[in-house]
Amino acid sequence: MLPTLNGIKTCDTCRKAAKALEAADRAHRIRDLRDDALKAEEAGAWLDQIGADRLVNRRSTTWRNLGDADRAVVEAAIAGTGDRAALAALLAREPTLVKRPVFTDEDGRVIALGFDTAAKAALGI
Repeated sequence: MLPTLNGIKTCDTCRKAAKALEAADRAHRIRDLRDDALKAEEAGAWLDQIGADRLVNRRSTTWRNLGDADRAVVEAAIAGTGDRAALAALLAREPTLVKRPVFTDEDGRVIALGFDTAAKAALGI
């Protein structure tokens, strides 16, 4: 399995994860979600796999600067009453709303989210 680290190149956690993968001599790919745009379909698949409450970073500057209508889309999706497609489109438009890094396998399935002990175990490092 060749994992892909989906993140933002300026994200400290993403850089830390990349260094740890390299130090463990673990083959991987790195994808910057700004340069290689996140597609709404892909964001939707991630939402289906791990849920809006885990995928959306509500501590980010992007979240703090988000308009009321977009915040309502997120909150409704987290509550289970919202439109998943609308949230997926929002995440594609604002990739810095995604909690990072998101590790995926070759088929795009989420292996791990973030870079904690559980993520390291899932990645075998």
